[in-house]
Amino acid sequence: MKRNKTKTWIIVLSVLFVLSAACFLILRLTGKSGTVANIYVDGELYKKIDLDAVAVAYDIEIRTEFGYNKIHVVNGGISVTESDCRDHICIEQGEIDNEAVPIVCMPHRLVIEIEGDAVDG
Repeated sequence: MKRNKTKTWIIVLSVLFVLSAACFLILRLTGKSGTVANIYVDGELYKKIDLDAVAVAYDIEIRTEFGYNKIHVVNGGISVTESDCRDHICIEQGEIDNEAVPIVCMPHRLVIEIEGDAVDG
């Protein structure tokens, strides 16, 4: 009887894992691929970057009264590589290249979002 309960739990956990992985992939892959990254600091637009126009990767350092972030920009993607906040969730998120999930550093009031339209201009 104990063996059947163990098998049941293994099956249930396996199904949950597969469903979680599928949901993650669906969210990651169905996000509209964007071309423009908007960087907001304390709710104000700090910089707008056309990611498709980036020929050479570069870094942006943002120092405010809230803290320090280093943002790495490459062709088609953007990420936070350094931060002096305690949790480093913004760094752990990695590079984003679509609208699915923005990068947020709450202690520093930093938000990086991807939008699908090219820069006006």
